[in-house]
Formats: sequence, C-alpha cells, structure tokens
Amino acid sequence: MGNYKSFGDTKFVPNLPKEKLERVILGSKAAEQHPEEVGGLWQTCGELMFSLESRLRHLGLGKEGVTTYFSGNCTMEDAKLAQDFLDSQNLSAYNTRLFKEVSQDGKPCYEVRLASVLSTEPILDSEMNSKLKSYEFQGSNFRVTRGDYAPILQKVVEHLEKAKAYAGTSQQEQMLAQYIESFTYGSIEAHKKGSRFWIQDKGPIVESYIGFIESYRDPFGSRGEFEGFVAMVNKAMSAKFEWLVASAEQLLKELPWPPAFEKDKFLTPDFTSLDVLTFAGSGIPAGINIPNYDDLRQTEGFKNVSLGNVLAVAYATQREKLTFLEEEDKDLYIRWKGPSFDVQVGLHELLGHGSGKLFVQDEKGAFNFDQETVINPETGEQIQSWYRSGETWDSKFSTIASSYEECRAESVGLYLCLNPQVLEIFGFEGADAEDVVYVNWLNMVRAGLLALEFYTPEASSWRQAHMQARFVILRVLLEAGEGLVSVTPTTGSDGRPDAQVRLDRNKIRTVGKPALERFLRRLQVLKSTGDVAGGRALYEGYAAVTDAPPECFLSLRDTVLLRKEARKLIVQPNTRLKGSEVQLLEYEASAAGLIRSFSERFPEDGPELEEILTQLATADARFWKCPSETPSGQA
Repeated sequence: MGNYKSFGDTKFVPNLPKEKLERVILGSKAAEQHPEEVGGLWQTCGELMFSLESRLRHLGLGKEGVTTYFSGNCTMEDAKLAQDFLDSQNLSAYNTRLFKEVSQDGKPCYEVRLASVLSTEPILDSEMNSKLKSYEFQGSNFRVTRGDYAPILQKVVEHLEKAKAYAGTSQQEQMLAQYIESFTYGSIEAHKKGSRFWIQDKGPIVESYIGFIESYRDPFGSRGEFEGFVAMVNKAMSAKFEWLVASAEQLLKELPWPPAFEKDKFLTPDFTSLDVLTFAGSGIPAGINIPNYDDLRQTEGFKNVSLGNVLAVAYATQREKLTFLEEEDKDLYIRWKGPSFDVQVGLHELLGHGSGKLFVQDEKGAFNFDQETVINPETGEQIQSWYRSGETWDSKFSTIASSYEECRAESVGLYLCLNPQVLEIFGFEGADAEDVVYVNWLNMVRAGLLALEFYTPEASSWRQAHMQARFVILRVLLEAGEGLVSVTPTTGSDGRPDAQVRLDRNKIRTVGKPALERFLRRLQVLKSTGDVAGGRALYEGYAAVTDAPPECFLSLRDTVLLRKEARKLIVQPNTRLKGSEVQLLEYEASAAGLIRSFSERFPEDGPELEEILTQLATADARFWKCPSETPSGQA
C-alpha cells in the first residue's frame, strides 16, 4: 500500500509526468463523485509521490531514509536507546512504533505505542496494564501506550471471532482465542501462546498464520510487519518434505559446528508445501520458517512452509532473458532451476532457520549450556559471551540480524544439497543429482551478482536482507580461489557492458564445500555466543561493496542495473460467498488484473476502511513534517 518496493526498500515513482497523473486522478469517476476527498488526497501526496529528495529515495532512519515505524526525527541512536529500554522492561518491539517529541526544556520524550484494539481503558489485563505507564530511562522519558491502528485491528478481531466457529481442532480454536487477545490488548505474549497452539496443530489441510511477523522493513530490524496468509496443502510435495523432516536429526549432525552449538533436542516441525490462496503483506515469500520468537524456536519448535505456486510463478525463466550466464549453462539452468530451488528452500527453511542453539542465561542466572566444558571452536577457549534475559537475536544483532540469519540459512542449503541422501529424498540420483547441485550453486553465485541492484552506494547500505546474504556468499566463494568462481566484466552482443558468471562444477566439493564449512562454523559460533562485535566485523566485511579488482563490484552494479529484468507481479484471487458456496474470483495476469484484484478485495467495507486509513494517516501526519513545519515544542 506504499510506494516503496517490498523487495529492496527503494522508492518507485509513477512512469508518467506528475501533471498527466493529476489529470487522470482529477478526471476520474471517483473525483467526480467525491471532489473534495480525492482532491485533498492528491494535495497531500502528489508532491511526495514524485519527490526524489535523497532522504525519500529509500526506507531508513533519520537523514538516511524514511520510515513510519519511527517519527521523522528519530535517528539510529534513538532506535538503539528504545531497544535497550524495551529489553529492560522485557517488552517486545514486534508490535510497536516509536514517536519522539522534545519538551520545552529540550529533554527527549519517547512514546512506545503498541498496536491494539484497546487504548487507555482500565481493563483487567494485568500483563499489559502494568506496563502502560511512564518511565525514566538513561536520562530520557519513555511512555508506553497502546491503541495504535485500533480500528483496523478491531476488524481483524471481529473476523477472527467468526473464524472460531469453523476451527477444525481444539488447537485451532485456542490459537484464534490467543490471537484475539494479542490484537485486543497489544500482548506479544498472547501471540506467542497462539503460536504455540499453531505449532501443535500438525498437518492441517488449510494452513494460516497472522500477526506482526517479519522485521525486514524496520530500518532497525526489530519491528514486525503485519501480515497473514491462507493456503492449501500440496500433498505430493509435502510427502517429500515429511521425509526430509524424518531425516533432519541425522542431517543436523552433518553441519560444521560442535554438538554443543546445536539444540539439545530437534523439535520435529510440520513441513508442508502450500498453494497460497492469499498472502497479505508488502511482499510474498517463496518459503517461511515461523514463528520468529527465539524462545519458542529453541524450546517448542516451528513450522516450515514452502509456497509452491509462488515458486512456480517467481522462478519461471525465458532463455532470452537469462543474464550473466554462459550459453552452455542456460538450458541446464532452465531445466533444473525449479527442482533445485525446491531442494534449496526445503533445506534453507528446515535445517537453516531450524538449526543452531543460542547460549542463554535466564532471569534466575541459570545457563542453558555447560560453562566448564563447552569450548568455542574458533578460539579454543571457554564461552565468553551469551544472551542475557530479555535479549533476543533480533534485539542484539539489530540491523544485521535478518540478513545474517538469511545468509546462514542459504549457506546451510548449499552445504547440505551436496548430501546424496537429501538429493534422493527429492527424487534425484546420478547425473540428474549432480546437475541439481550444480544449478543450485550456480544460481546462488548469479544471485550474488544480481544482488548489487539492492545496494545503495551513496549510503553504503544494503536494502534487502536476502540479496545482501547472497552477495556475501558470492564473496566467500570468490575468496576460496582456485578457479571455483569467477565474475568477469564483458561486452554484450548489443555493444553495451555485460558480465559473465562461471562456476567450475568439478571444484564444488573440493574447494567450495571446505570454504562454506569454515564460513558456516564462524556464523553459527558468533550467533550462538551473541558476539555482536565479531558478527558485525565478519558479516559487514564480506558485505562491503568496493571497486577493488578483479571484480570491481561498484562498476558491475551499473551493468546489473542496465541488464535487470522487471520483477514479476503476482496477481492474487479473491473469494466470495454466494449462498453457502464459496466462489473463487481470478484475474488476468496483468497490471489491470492486479489493480482489479485489490479494488474488489473488500466489497462490503471498502469505503469504511478507506476512511479509517485516511483518519489514521491524518492523526499521525505531524510526526513526519519537515522541521520547518513542526510546531514549537515538537521537534
């Protein structure tokens, strides 16, 4: 619903002049019927929509970008201070936004606003009520409130109440009840309880999840985007994933870190291939490993989901549009890209995100590892650092957490796809199995080059977690040397700059695997021990984009932008109830079809939702005004 790409966080502007778009909008039927409202909306956003002021070009904090998770005057330092405050009160950032104002005496005052239906009403709700107050923290005032997005969450709760009547199991009913409590009171603890019931609801035919989930869009990396999905299980592919789950404990032993760095017990997850009916959020992923709560993942488990019909659309490739590959690789790539990606997604979600232990000291001072006997394999010494009570992976590693974890999961996928047992599970043997391995590694190397589109040289920053992760893996494999991988600038048949990626398939096991093994061990050890300084030094070192030879990545970025293919649009259907029958409404695969699917999504309460959204935006607009427009006392 915004004009920042869900994949890459950069702004996009309409591909026609502002004056023409204004004529289209003000000449529309909507403007004819509601001239003041449509005219007012255009006045509010027309300039901003087309503005290419540097700060407005991408999502970020302070002078580095724009975000509505924080008021416009918040900097990275404010975000860090707020995270320390939240950790001190054992509050999650997932469902919060941060608003900063400055008092008359120049002292900053922060409002941590929780998303919920209820705001200040005194309700018997001891868990959250006790937190809703003012605090003094490190010389600043913090006030915890709730009620953010209340009218929209009210609608979510009403529909979840209706859904309870159709719950197929007691777990589903209790799950929905906890979601309702979470969205009503602003309680992440209640959402965790709902997620527990969701994990326990094994093998449903219809799968769904909803809440503040992924933290990719928050420039600080802690706040979740609200999303939800409904999907149906693809039984044939799910059978392969079940076999992979059954082999998981054995496969985890193959990972290159000592047993002490792995969970004490592998919690067997549900792993299904789903065909998505609807996925509501700013972008649609190819696979999901949720819930994202570290404590649940460590002790109770998780679910893995591969979104089959999304994969089929997103990774369909035409030969003539394939960039940066040698001619002899293209047919092989097209044939095995889909199957190899099924393998990679399966390993990435189940054994990537599902592996590894965090060393934690709880609120009573007890450790979940033996301080005397556990040795850091990188230093040969006892464990020097760990997570303290209230600290999580996201809160501790903040801005690099998402990308670092995606890199670890991608690396696990590459590493374990070399295992014959894995390839057999997915039905590949002999020459076919070798082709699947080659194309999976080749795809990762190519993706590392394509990732440069999502790097902003002016700010020396990455805008997309997965793409940064793939670039880092490319750097690791290039560093392995011995001719394993090369990226060479060339000139295309059209006379314009081009590039070519080469991977020596005969060196994947002899050169690539040992390099990945060393890198993966370092990633896991630094994650397990909560060594933020070491983790940042390693990860940011590999993620640095320079023009150093031989690759000259900064120059190659221009070539990648020159050759980039338009990202695919995914048009989702709608459902309608006609009597007791559910109708599926599908749309043509075009921009017009996409617009129609959105415009027909809420036939009963569309106008009301529009009014709510407008009121919410207006109420908070002052937090994003330019400093010159800000009333006194509100910096």
